Amino acid sequence: MTIKEIQIQDFNYPLPDERIAKHPLAKREQCKLLFYKDGNIEDLHFYDVPRLLPQNSMLVYNNTKVINARLRFQKPNGGATIEIFCLEPVLPRDYALIFQTSGECRWLCFVGNSKRWKQGCLEQEVNVEGLLVTLCATRGEQRGNAFEIIFTWDNKNVTFASLLDAIGEIPIPPYLNRNTEESDSTDYQTVYSHIEGSVAAPTAGLHFTDEVLAECDKQGITRRELTLHVGAGTFQPVKADNIGDHTMHTEFISVERSLLNDLINAEGNVIAVGTTSVRTIESLYYIGVTLLDNPDAGEEDLCVKQWAPYEKEYKISTRDALQAIIDRLDRQGVDRYIGSTQIMIAPTFKFRIIRGMITNFHQPQSTLLLLVSAFVEGNWQAIYDHALAHDYRFLSYGDSSLLLR
Repeated sequence: MTIKEIQIQDFNYPLPDERIAKHPLAKREQCKLLFYKDGNIEDLHFYDVPRLLPQNSMLVYNNTKVINARLRFQKPNGGATIEIFCLEPVLPRDYALIFQTSGECRWLCFVGNSKRWKQGCLEQEVNVEGLLVTLCATRGEQRGNAFEIIFTWDNKNVTFASLLDAIGEIPIPPYLNRNTEESDSTDYQTVYSHIEGSVAAPTAGLHFTDEVLAECDKQGITRRELTLHVGAGTFQPVKADNIGDHTMHTEFISVERSLLNDLINAEGNVIAVGTTSVRTIESLYYIGVTLLDNPDAGEEDLCVKQWAPYEKEYKISTRDALQAIIDRLDRQGVDRYIGSTQIMIAPTFKFRIIRGMITNFHQPQSTLLLLVSAFVEGNWQAIYDHALAHDYRFLSYGDSSLLLR
């Protein structure tokens, strides 16, 4: 069976609604931790992570911050409520720049109740730190099931980031089946988040506290950051029978030169916090391979395509691939690689950099469950059966696992 012939129904399991955690524990680090190594499973707590990590480990986590991506407008004269969900920047395309724009910007957005809004400007008065601003949203061209939305506002002293903070809502996952609450503004962010851009949290990191991170430092564990802005596609179910008919979403990644150097010297002790970190780290190999073939490759060529890892046998060393990215940064005179990835990690995938991962328990028939299965070499069913039998809490606000090879 080839990678594209894998049946998604083989990655199904019963998940009762009562096992989906609606809120996190009051003390994040006290959640359950399923520790998996060499086929053995142990039930512990998340605060045990620092002592469980191998010596000389390098913990790599995603520093992305969830934005208040959900905006609600009402049509004039008590008309329909239109929900606008900001997905990714269009103009400017750079995340840092678009949050600092003043006066106008464009986003690709999902639009709820779009049939009730064909044209015209939706207006809303916004109080931004004492300044009264009129925000206007105008619908542009449709792209698939999303729309380009042009936002304009009448005070150039106000940034788009300030507008989102003032009227936007944290977009909690749809499977929580509840409205956003004030507590989600804190609960749905990692303690180390600081680069704005995600519409969903890298939830594996939600269990970390400053105390757990400090204990990691005491144990001599190196901590490093990267950025992958999580898109709404992370919640997209696999609707096709074969995963070969499923299209992965593309996500923005950003990696500093210093991390690339550290990955080269990590000697196989890289522990990724969350599937977003796994996808970013493992994508770097294929970016480097492309650069070795074509040092002047453009942004589109360097985006890791969904099936690239499975299209041929790669013999280039991980060290050489990572060095190729560093060499490109040197030629450009910059200290950060910025790109994108559409990588699909599923059974038969060859992991080239990470040795372990921290992750929550994922939805049935999801690409995230495929990733976990690939890492534990198909033994996901035993792990999830154990978690179900031992009252683990599932999904974004649920319990955690540490998987080591």
